[in-house]
Amino acid sequence: MTERNPHAVEVAGLRRTYGSGDDAFEAVRGVDLTVRPGTVHALLGVNGAGKTSTLEVIEGLAAASAGQVRVLGLDPVADRREVRRRTGVLLQRSGFVADLTVRETLQMWAATVTDARPVEESLRMLDLERVADTRMRGLSGGEHRRVDLACALTGHPELVVLDEPTTGLDPESRRAVWRLVRELRDGGATVLLTTHYLEEAEQLADQVSIMRAGEIVREGTVAEIIAGHPSEISFRGHLELPWPTGAEVSHDGETTVLRVADLQPALTDLLVSARAAGVSLPMLDARSATLESVFLALAADREGVRA
Repeated sequence: MTERNPHAVEVAGLRRTYGSGDDAFEAVRGVDLTVRPGTVHALLGVNGAGKTSTLEVIEGLAAASAGQVRVLGLDPVADRREVRRRTGVLLQRSGFVADLTVRETLQMWAATVTDARPVEESLRMLDLERVADTRMRGLSGGEHRRVDLACALTGHPELVVLDEPTTGLDPESRRAVWRLVRELRDGGATVLLTTHYLEEAEQLADQVSIMRAGEIVREGTVAEIIAGHPSEISFRGHLELPWPTGAEVSHDGETTVLRVADLQPALTDLLVSARAAGVSLPMLDARSATLESVFLALAADREGVRA
């Protein structure tokens, strides 16, 4: 990456609209996104949030309705040939020939790529040697996904775009893919991925962007995103106690819920107050904020504001 192009991906004011007139639907609404080189960046959101529509523009598979997009300093549509040479893309669905073996599929794919990785190396890297001579129609879903990954990484890409890379994989295979993603980053590649597995984002991502209804509503490191979200303390029953300073108190049926900025001091204050009042706190539960709790709150629009 040169001084002039310090970012692997730069997106400014991206909009993508389907249809026209009264039937128009804006799937991406003014997205700004920067992906630093040599990092793993996770793009999260529920189905319909706009992730795939955004990735398709970054990949050069669709044109933006408005805004600017640069991939490795290039226009992904006008400079598609050069962008394609330097990127590897894993789509949610692929269309391989069912009668070809895994080895033949990788050989065919390698023939389309400049400076292709040797097929035997790809087989070893994705643990596909055992099924190398199996026809594609005979693979399990997880094996098929590993072939997808092998094809995406055939050309030693500078930028790797992975759309749901571990869908259909068993836990052991999923962690093998995690190791591979870390190795790619450690080798200098940039990885932009989407995933529905929030643990995956926590384990892999240097930066996270969360989309909702076509907009990015929160971004930062996992720690930064969690730090801006309250922890929760709950117990069964309705009591009148001196609540911890700054606590937001609500009731969910018979359960009292306290949302607090700093869990441990708030929990200590609550226990001291309960002991002084001579009351118990049945079914007491204290939970620090997690990426999952933040994600679910944003998806439900509980935050109420764009961050």
